[in-house]
Amino acid sequence: MAFSVTEMSIRDFEDVHSLWKSSEAIVLNKVDSRDSIQRLLSLNPGLSFVARENGACVGAVLCSQDGRMGYLTHLVVREDRRRLGIGRQLVGRCMFALTGQGIHECILLIMQETEEALGFWDKVDPAGRVKLVMMAPRQSG
Repeated sequence: MAFSVTEMSIRDFEDVHSLWKSSEAIVLNKVDSRDSIQRLLSLNPGLSFVARENGACVGAVLCSQDGRMGYLTHLVVREDRRRLGIGRQLVGRCMFALTGQGIHECILLIMQETEEALGFWDKVDPAGRVKLVMMAPRQSG
């Protein structure tokens, strides 16, 4: 089946948020509210993307930049749609958009290193333009 990748807008929020909640790799907190995501999208237009297949959200990534580095967060592809090139397409669109803004390196913030995730990055970014940064989830209590 064919999928399409489009720029993320706040209209995608409910679908994307549901996808994030379904993934064990994504840890959501108050900065993932609708208002916070709308602020990120308005400050970083054209950098975040959604993948859809037959109208259903099957992948998403948030991307931002600070003028010197890009940041990728909340990259997820629905488990049953992995290994179809969706993640590669999402990352490629982010990197192309960042390059167009003069940003040539990116930091990927991840919550958990897994062999699957590390293998994906080895294939997607052989030039090493994306640096992985491990973020430990905050423990409550």
